[in-house]
Amino acid sequence: MIKFSLLCGQGHEFESWFRNGEMFEAQSESGILRCPYCDGTNIRKAIMAPALTGKREARASPPPAEAPQPSAGLPTNACLLDAPDVERREVIAAFRKFILETSEDVGPRFAAEARKIHDGITEGRIIHGIANFEDVHALIEDGINILPLPALPDELN
Repeated sequence: MIKFSLLCGQGHEFESWFRNGEMFEAQSESGILRCPYCDGTNIRKAIMAPALTGKREARASPPPAEAPQPSAGLPTNACLLDAPDVERREVIAAFRKFILETSEDVGPRFAAEARKIHDGITEGRIIHGIANFEDVHALIEDGINILPLPALPDELN
């Protein structure tokens, strides 16, 4: 995996991970790579500083920085997200809550239950649970529609 610093046609900077440089090129040329700020598809790699390593003695460790002190009147637990990021998190949290409240938790039996529903062995219903990578990969290869439901980051991260 490689992380690229990216730049859209509107000047928004962001980062993304790719399997390799060819995957970036393929996604960029196909138009599926989009700016998270403006949804633009004109994406290019930004200038990046290489990660260089050398002899341990040659590297000078920077002096420890003092933690910034909060200004008077500002909350000490201030979140450093802009308004669109906060809105996106709220939408994702609401979607996640809806799915968890309106579906059946089948736990580690998720792959087996999804397959039974797909094959018509059991009644169709909305389920959620956990599955390992191999089971998820097999379900997708067999044409069984599933959607990962990632955990939300901590509110102040």
